[in-house]
Amino acid sequence: CVSLYKLHTKLHNCVSSQKKHSVWSVGGLEVSTGKVSTVEAMNGSTVLLPCTYSSCIGIKNLYFNWHYNDNGTMMRLCEAEIPMEGVEPKVFVYHERVEFVGSSKSNNISILLWNITFEDQGEYICFARNPKEKNRNHSAVFTLIVVDQMKEVDNTLTVIIVSVLGGVIGLVIIVMVIKALVVHFLLKDDEKNKECLVSSSGNDNTENGLSGAKADNKGTPKA
Repeated sequence: CVSLYKLHTKLHNCVSSQKKHSVWSVGGLEVSTGKVSTVEAMNGSTVLLPCTYSSCIGIKNLYFNWHYNDNGTMMRLCEAEIPMEGVEPKVFVYHERVEFVGSSKSNNISILLWNITFEDQGEYICFARNPKEKNRNHSAVFTLIVVDQMKEVDNTLTVIIVSVLGGVIGLVIIVMVIKALVVHFLLKDDEKNKECLVSSSGNDNTENGLSGAKADNKGTPKA
């Protein structure tokens, strides 16, 4: 019952996933080398050749292998059979610099290629076959490019853009500072002018008062 429930859940999830992509059939076995199917690696380095498998109804005695396309001649690198989900396979490796690093627990059948040379450049094919799906099979190609040295990224344009932006931002800051200083000094001058006007007005009033008082004193007749 538990197994039937798990199978039903898997089928439901797969059908739901296929419906989202406007496909109404249950997805079968698929293998994938990821979103990036080409990699550049330096001569003498170690490179990962990724591959994963998926099946909506599960696997049983899943057979997989890796091949290298040597100018039309397919060289087998490794092969194995996964009895069921979660059981690690016994992998047969036929190349001295190949190491299996996958795990059935994560549906991973990737390999490492050690100390690569220019002769290792080319196409690597990951293949799988699932007897549980009437021997449905699928394959994916991963291309390896071996280089002498990694290409240096030209950052000239980035440096120019950053410099221009920095200059513009600096200019804006300088203009804002100058504007603030000008406004500050103008306000100070305005305050000084107001003080001067108030002081001048006070003095005028005082002088007028004194003049009026003198005139009154002069115009007063003696008794």
